[in-house]
Amino acid sequence: MAKKPENLSFEESVQELEQIVAQLEQGEIPLEQALKQFERGITLVRASQSKLDHAEQQVAILSRNDLDAPLLPFQGEE
Repeated sequence: MAKKPENLSFEESVQELEQIVAQLEQGEIPLEQALKQFERGITLVRASQSKLDHAEQQVAILSRNDLDAPLLPFQGEE
């Protein structure tokens, strides 16, 4: 059974995404399985993006030398 995306490291998520992309590009899997793989890929991307946002926020906090600042949802530059 595959791990939940939120329990994978960022690197594990990227590796699994690469495998999914390779399978889908080959076009040799049945449609239903391709849709399940696509759905898994979307879930992995969302979990990975969340981890990146969190890491970016930590870097911003650390670079301000404010180690006690609370972590909040990241609001990217707009």
